Formats: sequence, C-alpha cells, structure tokens
Amino acid sequence: MKRLLRSACVLGMLGSFAGLAFGADVDGILIDKMCSAKALSGGQKAAKEHDRDCATAAACQKSGYGIYTSDGKFLSFDAAGNTKAIAALKASKKTDDLAVKVTGDVQGDTIKVASLKLQ
Repeated sequence: MKRLLRSACVLGMLGSFAGLAFGADVDGILIDKMCSAKALSGGQKAAKEHDRDCATAAACQKSGYGIYTSDGKFLSFDAAGNTKAIAALKASKKTDDLAVKVTGDVQGDTIKVASLKLQ
C-alpha cells in the first residue's frame, strides 16, 4: 500500500512539472527579429503598425520571429516557433496589428513555442 501511495505521489509531481514546461501563455504582437528594433524603440504603436507583407518578406523570414509583449520585451521563437509563425502569417487575412497568443516555455529572452495563434 505504501508503495502504491508513493508511486501515485511521484506520478502526480511529474504531471505537475510537465504542465509547467509548456504552461506560459504570452500575449503580444508577432514580429520578425529584423524589425523588432522598431518596436523596441517605438513601442506598441510601432509593433501594431508592422504588417504581414514585411513579416513575410524573405529577409524578415530569414531573421526569424518573436513576440513583442505589452511590457516592452521581445521574446525570440525557437525553430519550431518560427515555422509556426510563418504558417500562421501565410494563412491569416490580417494585414497589420498581428496580435498573437503563444504558449510555451520561456527561457530568458527566448520562448520554446508549443502553440501559436494569431488573434
């Protein structure tokens, strides 16, 4: 009985740690790394004005993507996040104000993207 209880506790702890790994929800503006300097200096207004045509240009795609948050930070996406970002941009009809919700593991100034949804 003690062994069963101990196993249940261990599994419960592992499950809660797994939930934390991809538990961070981050809202902000989807922007490519090359243009993120405009947002960092111009704030939310500059980030919202950044358009899909620019974000899908070859040089911007090559630079990678990230999210500009409401508190003025830029979090770079991992490789999977970059792939998800370009797919979302190409599928979207939005031309600017590329508001996005990203779920993933934030590590410093990078986010390992589990999901990404343009809003």
